[in-house]
Amino acid sequence: MTAPEIQQTLDAIVDKVRAYHPDPDVAVLYKAFNLAKDMHADQRRRSGDLYLSHPLAVTSIIADLKLDVPSLCAGILHDIVEDTVVSVADIERDFGTEIAFIVDGVTKLSKYAFNTREERQAESFRKMLIAMSADLRVILVKLADRLHNMRTLGHMPVDKQRYIAKETLDIYAPLANRLGISWIKSELEDESFRYLYPDDYTALSEKVDKKKGERDKFITETIALLAEAVREKDIPCEVSGRSKHFYSIWRKMRNNNIEFDQVYDALAFRIITDTTGRCYEVLGLVHSLWKPVPGRFKDYVAMPKPNGYQSLHTSVLGPYQERVEIQIRTRQMHSIAEYGVAAHWQYKEGRAVSPDADKFAWLRQLVEWQQELPDSQEFMETVTQDLFGEEVYALTPRGDVKTMRKGATPVDFAYAIHTEVGHHCIGARINGAMVPLKTKLRTGDIIEILTSPNGRPSKDWLDFAVTSRARTKIRQHVRAAERDRARQIGRAALDKALRRHSLKIKKVERNGQLRQAIEGSKVPSIEELYVQLGFGRVQTDTIVKRLVPNAEPKEEEDDEGTLAKFINRFTQRKERPGIALDGVDDILVRYAKCCRPVPGEEIVGFVTRGRGLSIHSAQCNKYKNLEQERMVDVYWRADKEARLPVLIRVMCADQSGMLASISQAFSARGVNIAEAHARTNKDGGATLTFQVLVSDAAQLKDALNSIKELKGLYSVERVRA
Repeated sequence: MTAPEIQQTLDAIVDKVRAYHPDPDVAVLYKAFNLAKDMHADQRRRSGDLYLSHPLAVTSIIADLKLDVPSLCAGILHDIVEDTVVSVADIERDFGTEIAFIVDGVTKLSKYAFNTREERQAESFRKMLIAMSADLRVILVKLADRLHNMRTLGHMPVDKQRYIAKETLDIYAPLANRLGISWIKSELEDESFRYLYPDDYTALSEKVDKKKGERDKFITETIALLAEAVREKDIPCEVSGRSKHFYSIWRKMRNNNIEFDQVYDALAFRIITDTTGRCYEVLGLVHSLWKPVPGRFKDYVAMPKPNGYQSLHTSVLGPYQERVEIQIRTRQMHSIAEYGVAAHWQYKEGRAVSPDADKFAWLRQLVEWQQELPDSQEFMETVTQDLFGEEVYALTPRGDVKTMRKGATPVDFAYAIHTEVGHHCIGARINGAMVPLKTKLRTGDIIEILTSPNGRPSKDWLDFAVTSRARTKIRQHVRAAERDRARQIGRAALDKALRRHSLKIKKVERNGQLRQAIEGSKVPSIEELYVQLGFGRVQTDTIVKRLVPNAEPKEEEDDEGTLAKFINRFTQRKERPGIALDGVDDILVRYAKCCRPVPGEEIVGFVTRGRGLSIHSAQCNKYKNLEQERMVDVYWRADKEARLPVLIRVMCADQSGMLASISQAFSARGVNIAEAHARTNKDGGATLTFQVLVSDAAQLKDALNSIKELKGLYSVERVRA
């Protein structure tokens, strides 16, 4: 772009602004242009064009969005801090705080040192996000910048083309979608598709071009039929038709594993009328004209998308039995659909009034995530997976819409409401019916979360919770519980070790000896010491030696060995069924209460001091922290029958016959109840705890599945500790 062409572009931008702005401050716009022209004077783009052509092209896109003069000035100046000697403070001095804030929000962190390009990307996005939460114009200017960069990406090296295209597809196109700016979103997707999958893009464009004449004829005929139908009813409207953009068609082909000729609804038609009532009237006309495709009607008028998008969508078997999509909306809805958040900008007395950012719940969620997730990569994964993935829209009983990632469950929904609701969730009703917590939500579902003060997150929830918010909160709670358990185990272990030297743990805590013992170590506190002891990262002998330096060391085992002594001591004792130790039968065993293993589960043995062999489940967290040299291989004997105790906790409605139904379910599966305890809750629920005797894991699973089918059940789980 030459100097005269640049001047013409600036004049065209000013004409655009005057067409929608009642009283634009053109002088400040020219002032920004002159500064950018001076600072970028000798700089050129890879294409050979003057660099100034880029900020002007960005500003032209901003003008297409009908934004205010500060946004336009920021568009002209958006690269000046990054690429010249001008600072944010200089811009603030010459143009004011408002313009300086937007420019700073868009500016990348390229002048800072990062370990990887991905870390720089994540932190630049985090910086922009914080600014965006305070002023939406930051992201609108950034989108305009990215759009022009994608339009001119062909001049970049191939590796940069792919990197920038992937970043655009993962972050900026979804952001444009969230902001409701459909034309920018579609163009960003198509341009990214071009560089990420060049062969697929070329093949698809050739197929689309080959059918262009046939497609145009079909569009013309369909528009004429729709226009005639609404004209007969004297409904004012505009009818248009188009092909869906390339990326949308390609994604449908890939997701459904079909060929181009099998994409039936590649054409979309739009009917724009003047009132909401007429939208529904037009919908009735369309369905009377052509047969609707079952399950393809979506009412985004009654239930708008989070970005404010409203429209009626229906698919019908149109002319020649071709399946087409038809969108019906008002002119105001159409403006919001095309320009999204930018359509909300208003100009009063020559000043721009921006839309309220509080209307965008997803933006608040982004801000929360950036605060809760300090790790850059984890933050970016959260953004791309939760915020920009496919969605479902579920409702609370009061009608509040919650946008959830596709595959979300009631547990995800509970944490979306509030962390405490998630922590105390014990069950859920979907559309009035009790469902398991792992049930996947669908758009339109009404979700009621059942809570109890006694409810606690289960580690098993991580098997089906999909939103990063839920998974993060569950992990935090589980880690806290594990640390607390480790603290208790560690303190008890140290207490036991000290008693062998006639010391009491309370005394060494109180007199400061224990604190002195950890001075100079990597353990910062006594509480942390107990945790590290519980996890097995610090050995009790190490602490005992510091507290009792002259203590006599324990005698070493003789040549017979610990395992041999153990076998000799405990063989020929009273038989415990079902366990064999490397071919040795009839040993004294006990089943660990921390995990309560049953036949059919993988197990390990732990040699205890004086109490025989302790049997743990291989999934038991406690045994992993025990002394590995005292572990032995054990297995269930097929020729021995064992009926072992298992604890089961059931949370259910406090209703007549519930206990009898659960008991019958156990009995029908051959499971005996050894003990049962019941407690009612203030919220109308009940907690039932059973100790049952089962012969193997399969029988237990069968019984639990049977109980899950009972009406009024909130949850049923095996208690391992």
